[in-house]
Amino acid sequence: MKPTRVSRKRDDQMTDADRLRWAVYWLLLAICLGGAIGRIYAVTANHNRHPFLSANDRSRWATVRSLVDHQTFAIDEVIQDRYWDSIDKVYHLGPDGRYHYYSSKPPLMACVLAGEYWLIKNTVGIEISEHPYYVGRIILIVTNGLLLLGLLWPTILIVERYARSDFARIGIVATVAFGTFLTTYAVTINNHLVAATSVAIALYCGLRVWCDGRSEARYLLGAGFFAASAAVNDLPAFSFLAFLGLAMLIRRPIPTLLCGLPAAVIVLVLSVGSNYIAHQSWRPPYAHRADGPVLGAVEEKMHGAFDKNEVPAEVNDILAEHDVQLSDQAEVITRETGSRWVLLDRGIDRRYALQRTEDAIELRDWDNWYDYDTSYWKPGVKQGVDKGEASIPLYAFHVLIGHHGVLSLTPVWLLSILGLGMWLGDKGAFRQVAIFIVLLTAVCLLFYIFRPLKDRNYGGMTSGFRWAFWLIPMWLTAMIPVLDRWKNFVWGQRIFALLLLLSAASASYSALNPWVHPWIYNYFAYLGWLE
Repeated sequence: MKPTRVSRKRDDQMTDADRLRWAVYWLLLAICLGGAIGRIYAVTANHNRHPFLSANDRSRWATVRSLVDHQTFAIDEVIQDRYWDSIDKVYHLGPDGRYHYYSSKPPLMACVLAGEYWLIKNTVGIEISEHPYYVGRIILIVTNGLLLLGLLWPTILIVERYARSDFARIGIVATVAFGTFLTTYAVTINNHLVAATSVAIALYCGLRVWCDGRSEARYLLGAGFFAASAAVNDLPAFSFLAFLGLAMLIRRPIPTLLCGLPAAVIVLVLSVGSNYIAHQSWRPPYAHRADGPVLGAVEEKMHGAFDKNEVPAEVNDILAEHDVQLSDQAEVITRETGSRWVLLDRGIDRRYALQRTEDAIELRDWDNWYDYDTSYWKPGVKQGVDKGEASIPLYAFHVLIGHHGVLSLTPVWLLSILGLGMWLGDKGAFRQVAIFIVLLTAVCLLFYIFRPLKDRNYGGMTSGFRWAFWLIPMWLTAMIPVLDRWKNFVWGQRIFALLLLLSAASASYSALNPWVHPWIYNYFAYLGWLE
């Protein structure tokens, strides 16, 4: 397949068919954006206190409010209101030497949203704590409205350039407007819509370079900047950044080094820098799930004293070697009897881990940010899907065609698989594009399928397998050869319409709150097939 080599025509060059097609595009854009705005206005949390729908987005909103109202990334003051609290938080030492709660989400997005809130607060004069619906909905409409536009527009540009039939062009734009979970997530602040929009823009820029041989700076800048933006918002999308960067280097090495690489570095520096400012660590919060360095060890027989909540002198001696003097408020808290304890000193606001090994009990620095008294993420506390699926084959089944299935919930992606097969059997640039998409899809799905038990949870309480949403712009592109082939076949058009209808039904099932289980999961639960 070769690109059509035709960009959008000037109005005086457009045929009646072109004008009609673009009228349909504008209509689809209007319906998609209008529907999203309407649902944002309709959304309310169950407790009717604010339009924030889950622990996931409340975690980000708490940081936004804290940054503007309290000038800190710590969210202690904000979450005193239980309606603002979230399980998606960590607990660690702050720059003042005291322990504080922080959002576990990467802080870069919160910084951008805080800029919007700061502008609203300092121009209109309303605060999010007093008027969460006004402020929250304004930010949601502006942010997610722009993201949806940024998702649909490059999709239109891709199909206008590389699809050869109006059926394929309009069909794919209709799919992104109604048949995916990206529009479902437009009613909440989330990283998935940001990542997918970034992939769509970077993909268009990358196709112009790889398939058309273009070398203008705008395409390299766009590919680098938005591929990096996708990566910092969805971890597996680092594979997209790496593969796209390699492709750009192969096709246009000098422009990539001069334009694409610096653009990507800007985003990466902003992400890492904001994380360090927020947490005083180069590693993101989810990388702090284990104990820190070993400070020393005591004899195994000390476990009896620890079970009695006593602090032996030997522990004081070890900490004294590290210039730490415990106060009289120091105590030992049992985490696992005879195996693990926490040494907590509220007087100096310090904590250490005591972990039993084969022949000793190690005293370790504290680095498990998810281990605090009220943490949902401690062993034995998590519930439902958050416990993790013990069977990897069963998990893979549900990820692909089961209750959270990519194909069972959005069967329109069956056409993407067929399209990739057609491109792989072709020659030229689009065969390489197909290999690119197949590799990235495999990397993402395998990465999550083979995660440890605690992470095999389908993304938690979510209406779809959200960790794969960033791949959607590529799956849309892969539909091009199928719909081009079916343009003159009534049976093909009917199959596409049916698959799109089923996909749109899944997406609309949770249109007012994407942080719920999919309809298939709920149906399985109704039948008693789930524990």
